[in-house]
Amino acid sequence: MPSAPASEHAAVRTAAGVVNRGDLGVLEVTGRDRATFLHAMLSNDIAALAPGQGCAATLLDVHGKVQVVLRVLALDDRMLVLTPPGAAASTNEALDTYLFSEKAYFREATGEEAMFLVAGPDAPSLVGRVAGAEPPDRAWSHVAGAVGGASVRLVRGAGETGEPEIWVMSAAADLDAVLAALHGAGAKSVGREAFESLRIEAGTATFPADIGPTTLLPEVPFESLVSYTKGCYIGQEVVVRIRDRGHVNRLIRGVVLEGDVVPDAGSAVVADGNDVGKVTSAAWSWSLKRPIALAMVRRTHAGAGTAVTVRVGDAAVPATVSDLPFAR
Repeated sequence: MPSAPASEHAAVRTAAGVVNRGDLGVLEVTGRDRATFLHAMLSNDIAALAPGQGCAATLLDVHGKVQVVLRVLALDDRMLVLTPPGAAASTNEALDTYLFSEKAYFREATGEEAMFLVAGPDAPSLVGRVAGAEPPDRAWSHVAGAVGGASVRLVRGAGETGEPEIWVMSAAADLDAVLAALHGAGAKSVGREAFESLRIEAGTATFPADIGPTTLLPEVPFESLVSYTKGCYIGQEVVVRIRDRGHVNRLIRGVVLEGDVVPDAGSAVVADGNDVGKVTSAAWSWSLKRPIALAMVRRTHAGAGTAVTVRVGDAAVPATVSDLPFAR
């Protein structure tokens, strides 16, 4: 009989699974200047978002390094900014340092929303049956609906797991009713171990594990995080200079390991006796039946098929650099 994580992984790859994402931080932004202020701060085009639309974005420092990765949802009267777990307060503080006379008001709303990610080839139709609505195809677009008698917001995911995704957001008080309705429709609960395997197989880098304050935005898969037509934002000059005049010296890449031991984050990636990178996150891949990792690797050794080793304890485990997402 397959293990629980294996069957959870299979549910997302073949049907539908539901991941509790209530650990994410939430900032509510109101005021007439909310969009223009965020637009000037973040790397994507916030001012262009109409109610019912959204995008992913980053807050950079002046050197083009990623301070946090965010998702922004535009509503009629406010914007919701979803942060990584535990990062709402620090994000609020960082943005507040740039707030002067603008009419933009931030309130931390972490814990007020229940958030579920429904993922898998059957996810859109399952949510559509339960909620009576489905968001547009564009990532982070959203519409109102009802699940289990509770009002919800349905948000189109961006393929974090490599599968079609719908986020279901409700008031925290309605968590049990919403989850029961999703289970009743056939969505299987998915825990952290299976979700990490799905995420890493899909090549989805996450903050702060794979993308941190020392990471330049162009070092990671970032096209969905940036607009090159929006005008100025913090760190823009560095991002554009790298695009137009050069390249970064390291990149987030996949690594496929031999054996059955999953390396720890921080494990060295070695080639020709020299450290050429380090593992940022790793998991057992039930699709590939072997350990896989995301790693920050020097450009000179980042080509798909490059033979490397990964230090796992005292062992040097043979491995191969892979394109992302991993082939399944």
